[in-house]
Amino acid sequence: GLILLLFPTVLHASEQEAIFAGGCFWCLEHDLEGLSGVSSVESGYSGGPILNPTYRDHQGHQEAVLVRFNPLKISYQKLLRSYWRNVDPLDGDGQFCDRGDSYRPVIFVRDDNQRKDAIESLEFAANELGEQNDSIKLQIKDFKKFWIAEDYHQNFAELNSLKYNFYRYSCGRDKRLEEV
Repeated sequence: GLILLLFPTVLHASEQEAIFAGGCFWCLEHDLEGLSGVSSVESGYSGGPILNPTYRDHQGHQEAVLVRFNPLKISYQKLLRSYWRNVDPLDGDGQFCDRGDSYRPVIFVRDDNQRKDAIESLEFAANELGEQNDSIKLQIKDFKKFWIAEDYHQNFAELNSLKYNFYRYSCGRDKRLEEV
């Protein structure tokens, strides 16, 4: 499928955007899209040098999600808290059964306010886990571009519930999240 660059996007005046990577984008999309105040979550790729990355070739990019949200209904800080509850911040080599650079947890920040909030959220998560900040393997990186994934990756959990649920269970995502 054709991959389109999403930026610049047209946002409603009341919407903001957040970009997160945390393992399989199907799972992260599903975990965040049900939050009150989130208007949409799209799966894609971010962080790498390849133009028009695809599922077959996105080397250097992480599987990521673009979250559009209304900050009057859900703050960026609350969105970060939900994100932290859906990743393993102690694993920088992938997430759950998905290993490698494509699956590293990353918060892509768009501006200084998001950077400040992301750093504070990292410090809070480390404290909650009883860990030092340097034990947290999640990265905070400057956002550059988000490339939307192929259509068949969008809303995957909803459109392919049996396959999705089998994948999520066999990957051990929820079991590990309970442990963390």
